[in-house]
Amino acid sequence: MKAKDIREKTNEELDLDIEKCRREIFDLRLKFQTNQLEDTSRIRNLRKDVARIETEKTARRESAN
Repeated sequence: MKAKDIREKTNEELDLDIEKCRREIFDLRLKFQTNQLEDTSRIRNLRKDVARIETEKTARRESAN
């Protein structure tokens, strides 16, 4: 997910995206532990996406004050 895409979304959409990413990370970690995961880089990419979204949400909160 690109930063540009994140900036265009509403706060509610960002919350849903974070929830979806965290759920997918959880599922991928379970697959990783049972040796069923093929693309291990997906976990890292999702963690970075969550960080990008959280950064944008923080920036929005700070600019609102």
